[in-house]
Amino acid sequence: MNQQSAGELLEVVEVEIFALEDKPLPHARHYIIRVDKQKITVDRAEITGAEILALVGKTPAQFKLYEHRRHHQPKPIQPDEVVHLHAHQIERFTTMPKGTTEGLEALCRRQDFRLPETDETYLDRLGLPWETLRDGATQWLIIHEWKLPTGYNHQQTSLALLIPDNYSDSQIDMVYFSPHLARTDGRAIGALSTQSIAGTVWQRWSRHRTPASPWRRGIDDVASHLALVDEWLQREFL
Repeated sequence: MNQQSAGELLEVVEVEIFALEDKPLPHARHYIIRVDKQKITVDRAEITGAEILALVGKTPAQFKLYEHRRHHQPKPIQPDEVVHLHAHQIERFTTMPKGTTEGLEALCRRQDFRLPETDETYLDRLGLPWETLRDGATQWLIIHEWKLPTGYNHQQTSLALLIPDNYSDSQIDMVYFSPHLARTDGRAIGALSTQSIAGTVWQRWSRHRTPASPWRRGIDDVASHLALVDEWLQREFL
């Protein structure tokens, strides 16, 4: 791979290679991005979702676009959203045809109670099946097909969050997984127990916020807690 001297501008760099090697993306005159299986050359590092779709002959009316980054769930990119290639370690983009049953109706499998509109919009844009259910006096948000970092005994799992009655004034705490997770290297995962949810035994990860990073009323929500969940999953191998 070419080395960049101080002040030197490379002619072309392949974005995916630098992401896979966990290296910052250098500035260049041209950038190669991968959309589905196609490699496309662009001449700037900031580009909108609609422009990325157009590069492969697709439109926002017919297709959705997702950004794939290291250690993150696929992120939906809106047509007018600007993607900054230098801001994240972007590996690639994928497209998905829009179905005839878009949105909440298609992704929400069951809805025993409603979440705030901003949470439901976030979950819909996440692109993963989800549901809310009541089990006795408890309320649960369950998200399916959550992708896991390398090193676990499953590639994906369902996760559950206990939603308190006075959410979002009160915090979401911990996370629960089904099927149960284990490390493929045989090392034990600490602070685990079990929790029955609607007749199924889930694995409870006792992970909590610290006094230095408390729940921020009016700021924290399902999305920010899921970011913590991803951090806990990755931290297990640090």
